[in-house]
Amino acid sequence: MAYVDGFVIPVPKDKLEAYKKMALECGAVWKEYGALSFRENVADDAPVGKLTSFPQSVILEEGEVVVFSWITYESRARRDEINEKVMKDPRIASYMDPANMPFDGKRMIYGGFETMIDL
Repeated sequence: MAYVDGFVIPVPKDKLEAYKKMALECGAVWKEYGALSFRENVADDAPVGKLTSFPQSVILEEGEVVVFSWITYESRARRDEINEKVMKDPRIASYMDPANMPFDGKRMIYGGFETMIDL
């Protein structure tokens, strides 16, 4: 079974192109080091809920959109190996600086998940 890193990110609409550029560059690096897939998805049908929702989870502000992303790996061990290399790669070093992120990294939700079902 695969291993997945998942992310929910608030991105200002006026920085969506900058985010896309960053994601394309970073995704290429992740794939080069062995990630199986790298997906970025922009919400177009994620309403604010009464108790919980994607917008509420990231404290979505006026002028922002939710981006739901994931990266898949062969296993958690491979994820750890790949991420260690990625974090040391100079091609993405500038994006790891919060001042250069086209979103508020403090409101990003992320985590690693073991695949339970893969149909």
